[in-house]
Amino acid sequence: MTSPVLAERRVERLEFDDLSGKWSATVSVSINADEPVFAGHYPDFPIFPGVCVLECVRRGAEVAAPADAGILRLAAVESTRFTSAVYPGDVLSIELQWAQRGLDWRCSARVGTDRGPAASVRLRYQPEEAS
Repeated sequence: MTSPVLAERRVERLEFDDLSGKWSATVSVSINADEPVFAGHYPDFPIFPGVCVLECVRRGAEVAAPADAGILRLAAVESTRFTSAVYPGDVLSIELQWAQRGLDWRCSARVGTDRGPAASVRLRYQPEEAS
């Protein structure tokens, strides 16, 4: 799959909570001014498009998926809410929470920058063999 976002994902934390039975992770993504999407998205005042924030969450979720989930494929974007703009030079901090529901896996994400919350996203994944 080709992504419109060049930025690399960096897994900062990945852990399993025995008490809750949930996986959590933190992924960071540095948004550089040389991202191709900035070329036509408000050239005099570049803003990282919301769809690219969503793409950073998807890519972060997939690099930090639960170890026991097997190969997962995105089945649905259940919700997305953008709360502030993302600019060149920002570092996205993506807090991920994974929970299994039946065969599916739900991933809830909170995205922030140094200025505060930027978005919240809920994704649903299915195991490759369930598709």
